Amino acid sequence: MKLVKRMSLILISVLSLLALLIVIFGYSLSTAPYKGPVTDHFDGAVFKNSGQATGKNIFDILAWMVKREPGSWTSQSLEELPYGEKPIERSDSLIITYVNHSTFLIQVDSMNILTDPVWSDRVSPFSFAGPKRMRPPGISFDDLPPIDVVLISHNHYDHLDVATLKKIKERFNPWILTPLGVDLYLKELGITRTIHIDWWNYTNMSPTLSVYAVPAQHFSGRGLFDRDKTLWAGFVITTVHGNIYFAGDTGYGSFFKEIGERFGPLKAAMLPIGAYKPQWFMSPVHISPEEAVSVHREINSELSIGMHYGTFPLADDGQFDPQQDLSKAIIENKVNPSVFILLKEGEAIAF
Repeated sequence: MKLVKRMSLILISVLSLLALLIVIFGYSLSTAPYKGPVTDHFDGAVFKNSGQATGKNIFDILAWMVKREPGSWTSQSLEELPYGEKPIERSDSLIITYVNHSTFLIQVDSMNILTDPVWSDRVSPFSFAGPKRMRPPGISFDDLPPIDVVLISHNHYDHLDVATLKKIKERFNPWILTPLGVDLYLKELGITRTIHIDWWNYTNMSPTLSVYAVPAQHFSGRGLFDRDKTLWAGFVITTVHGNIYFAGDTGYGSFFKEIGERFGPLKAAMLPIGAYKPQWFMSPVHISPEEAVSVHREINSELSIGMHYGTFPLADDGQFDPQQDLSKAIIENKVNPSVFILLKEGEAIAF
């Protein structure tokens, strides 16, 4: 019995490691590739970044796995962190509610928009292994108002959660906006009300609201053979109340200044601050809290909100490292702490 138990623990450990590699690097089962005209970020077969390369070789991966010094994480239950208040049905002005990780409910111009919605307990191809939710979502799924639009920044498991998207489709059947090629995967799953957008292109969702896809520095892949076969992006929502930027998942790049020049001043920006340690390994694909403060300035944001931290252990930063490092960066860079904030799960801010 002891041998069987030990073998089971070894198997679960191996699968957990595999799931982490799938989430971080996109190794799993293949999906349908995108085909389209060649551009400065698509060579006809794979997509690429405008800045530095993000790929890591097997030796880099092994070095990280051997030398890992992950910070501490503690799982918290709904009893400890209960759901926030039920959001209002609709808003003519702007309300942003933080669910957690990269999921926000944006209510503006009488439209309800969700970003990278994840209500699952794991972000993994396995139900029993891989990055596990450490903090409950801030809004009960059953409390969601009617959803009109869903923004999917790319196809990684912690941003494209199939189980959640299927529930959203069944209940609300919204438009789902994706970067190029991600829609093909969704259509394989029967999620067909999709619109794909290339960088700097847009689609009108109402007479007063448009959504632009903007560059990000990242990569894509849910499969063994689909690395960078679909695009990754951030989004800018243009409204009569001001422009709203959702950065998605990204490393640092010169495109932030261009986003600020094209769309600034931004009324609000949602910027990632987690999964950045060790920086020698993660910096090409995830900005640090200090870099997020620089981005806040470069995009000319009136108010920035941190995201992509404290929910799923994806790198070596501990659960509370991003908050602490953000506070340091705000002080060191002499930024008014009221213009770069963190919201609690379920907390809403009205503009």
